[in-house]
Amino acid sequence: MVNFWHQLALQTKPFLALAPMEGVTDYVFREIIAGAGKPDVFFTEFTNTEALCSKGYGKMVQNLKYSESQRPIVAQIWGTDPKNFCTVARMIKDLGFDGIDINMGCPVRDVLKMGSGASLINNPELAAAMITATKAGADGMPVSVKTRIGVSKVVTEEWIGFLLKQHIDALTVHGRTAKELSKVPAHWEEIGKAVKLRDQYAPETVIIGNGDILNHGQAQNAHTMYGVDGVMIGTGIFQNPWLFEKNPKEHTSRESLELLLKHAKLYSDTYPEERRFVAMRKYFKIYVRSFSGANALLKQLMETKDFSEVEHRVLTRAER
Repeated sequence: MVNFWHQLALQTKPFLALAPMEGVTDYVFREIIAGAGKPDVFFTEFTNTEALCSKGYGKMVQNLKYSESQRPIVAQIWGTDPKNFCTVARMIKDLGFDGIDINMGCPVRDVLKMGSGASLINNPELAAAMITATKAGADGMPVSVKTRIGVSKVVTEEWIGFLLKQHIDALTVHGRTAKELSKVPAHWEEIGKAVKLRDQYAPETVIIGNGDILNHGQAQNAHTMYGVDGVMIGTGIFQNPWLFEKNPKEHTSRESLELLLKHAKLYSDTYPEERRFVAMRKYFKIYVRSFSGANALLKQLMETKDFSEVEHRVLTRAER
């Protein structure tokens, strides 16, 4: 199987990935971003292995829906039982994904209490077992890990050094501890340290840096200063849905509203029953900003309950 991580690292410096964000980067959002300005790599929302191996499979597998326009696409998983990681890795390979990523960085309290996410930083034996099991199930499909630099304190050398010795294909390093959440600036010097550790322990592992990067220029600076192969961007997408355009340009408010309508229509068509349309509201601020009357329109949109109401509000604004 072709290892797309190695291809990316050779072809593009730095390559750009859209971060997996729970409740945000679903199938519909990825499809909209793929059409607006496609990143070099997409990740699914993180998906629970225990649920996929239970009666909850039918509902949870919806997290793994993707389209060909979203390739390369990586399925991100989390859980606690290595056996389930092996089983789910086989599922993901059968679904045709390009890679599989293990979440070892989620700082959400409930996830930590379960012994998953960033808590694995303090449980390297279990982390190693998960990686081994995932590799077995993946059977040659690239396996990567996304993590942080510590739980309550920075332990980059110990933790990242340990992960690199597990011979994973790629490693995304979020430059904060779990305790810090996103409340402090990312410690990019620690991500740079991870690159040096990679050079020492696992030259073939691709390193992706994550934290506070909002545009192409900042990503290029991160590559130049710290040597990362790729940069993962998360919240920056909320400021500009065209963030990943290969040739960035300014977009008009009309273009933003047209993209909003496209997003809302696809969301409505894709989730007619599974999700209430009001969940679409969290995306409106991406498109309705920085133009005259934006605040008033956003307030109106936050009261909508279906696509027809959104369309009416937007078209009424456009006619003025």
